[in-house]
Amino acid sequence: MFQDRHDAGRVLAGLLEKYRGRPGVVVLGLPRGGVPVAYEVATALDAPLDVFLVRKLGAPGREELAMGAISSGGVIVINEDIVRGLDIPPETIRQVAQREGRELLRREQAYREGRPPPDLAGRTVIVVDDGLATGASMWAALNALRRSRPARTVVAVPAAPESTCQDLAAVVDEVVCATTPSPFLAVGQSYWDFSQTTDEEVGDLLRAASRSHPTATGARAVPDVAVIRLEARPTEDGAPDDHLLFDLVGDARFVLIGEASHGTHEFYAARARMTRRLIEEKGFCAVAAEADWPDAYG
Repeated sequence: MFQDRHDAGRVLAGLLEKYRGRPGVVVLGLPRGGVPVAYEVATALDAPLDVFLVRKLGAPGREELAMGAISSGGVIVINEDIVRGLDIPPETIRQVAQREGRELLRREQAYREGRPPPDLAGRTVIVVDDGLATGASMWAALNALRRSRPARTVVAVPAAPESTCQDLAAVVDEVVCATTPSPFLAVGQSYWDFSQTTDEEVGDLLRAASRSHPTATGARAVPDVAVIRLEARPTEDGAPDDHLLFDLVGDARFVLIGEASHGTHEFYAARARMTRRLIEEKGFCAVAAEADWPDAYG
């Protein structure tokens, strides 16, 4: 299991190491959950990061059923079987596409903040999501990406059914699935922390990535505080609550507690609380500390 989406991205990046430093590589995350994963991949591979948005076109009266999808760049993909089977008129498709297109444009503007979409022609495009079940969103993205004429398309996900990975391998150049659980119940089952990714987090990650790989002249710099906020976790008196602490630790055998305020009573008290809870609830049986030996002995 992955600790969270960032942990999954770091694992996935290790499987994509051959693309590190290779010219012409771009990483695309499918918002929202795929962006934290893609951020870690792009950072490890020293490649630019962007988003590729896909909005489902729900069939009238059966919105959960996709009659098609609209993607970044205004590309519309229609499921002809669904359209013919339900006898959906072109005017209805147009109305739904316009509505979803407005929402897609709103999200693109909010995420990119004036940065233009990347030119994908002739490039190696790594498409990342936080996991696949049926893979419907990924299929729509790939159909749309094909219009951009990339030189090579790679699908990379932390978790997916083996059958879905095999199906995708037939239409792209490479599929990288870090894990293929069997039976596959849900994407969230592969994570300790599968909390919802917010629009704010997506925006922060894209700004942080653009600082290293600007996609437009004058792209805004990211203040250090925004980068810190991406990794920060809430605490009370310096220690996270049990739920967060245990999620962070997962099934790790060693836990390192850093010194944010060395020498203060508050730091020692917080460290003692976390250590006690890990011993009581997670079965740790030894503590090692770098300290002033007379005080440590006492």
